[in-house]
Amino acid sequence: MQQKLTPSTMALLTAAPLMWAGNAVMGRLVHELVSPMLLNFVRWLLAFAILLPLAYPLLRRASPLWPHWKRWAVIGLLGIGCYNAFQYLALKTSGPINVTLVASSMPLWMMAFGMLFFQTRITRPQMLGALFSISGVLVVLSHGDWQQLSQLRLVTGDLFMLLSTACWSLYTWLLVRTTEPAGIKSQWALLLMAQLAFGLLWSGLFAGAEWALGASQLQMSSTLLWAIAYIVIGPAILAYRCWGLGVQRVGPTVAGFFSNLTPLFAAVLSAAFLGEPPQLYHGAAFVLVIAGIVISSRRA
Repeated sequence: MQQKLTPSTMALLTAAPLMWAGNAVMGRLVHELVSPMLLNFVRWLLAFAILLPLAYPLLRRASPLWPHWKRWAVIGLLGIGCYNAFQYLALKTSGPINVTLVASSMPLWMMAFGMLFFQTRITRPQMLGALFSISGVLVVLSHGDWQQLSQLRLVTGDLFMLLSTACWSLYTWLLVRTTEPAGIKSQWALLLMAQLAFGLLWSGLFAGAEWALGASQLQMSSTLLWAIAYIVIGPAILAYRCWGLGVQRVGPTVAGFFSNLTPLFAAVLSAAFLGEPPQLYHGAAFVLVIAGIVISSRRA
């Protein structure tokens, strides 16, 4: 049963977008040093190594994971193999703010998947919250000038990010509706390892295809090492933990509205690391997004 939106749950669902905004900034920072699929594979390989001491019993032959391997293989494909790979691919041609803005369509994807495949009803507060939240994103996208929206042009990276967002939305629904095997969802390390057990294979397959096509790239540097360290510890492990727990408490639809904090955090972090200073309209957008979150969490 879904719980009320408490301060602790809000903290969990805010921490994840903050770390994912940093992921977008770091991905853009190193996009010329490492190819997208290789970066995704290295990220999850190191996360697997960190989690292994905590969750190795799950990989044993007698583990309850294996009878349900097909469901977890799909979850690993969407959340581990596809989502971040498409995001890093998007960052080859698009900036972090634009990429995270495209990802702000997530509440709409969440509501659509819930209605089409999981028999959930879209409430009026959720629709109103979506309107406020998307309005906040459009404020950032237009730089506070609505006339600039007519000049907006999507690049290839934005389309990759749209596909990435759809994968993440479906992944979130599958994750929260998965009840087997018993005991995994109650332990965060086991929950992430259940996804990694298959997601790492998918990401390795994609990295191998990238290498076979001659598109693999790696230039070692201190910048790349620090970026990978952050990506592994923050967005890969801690953010997944925060997001998974938050979604279990309030459900995918309400949680999806928190994803619209990502472009606002990306704007601030871009100012710090990429020399793109935040503007007054970012503050206005933040107010609208927060209003969308509060409204959408109210019961019909």
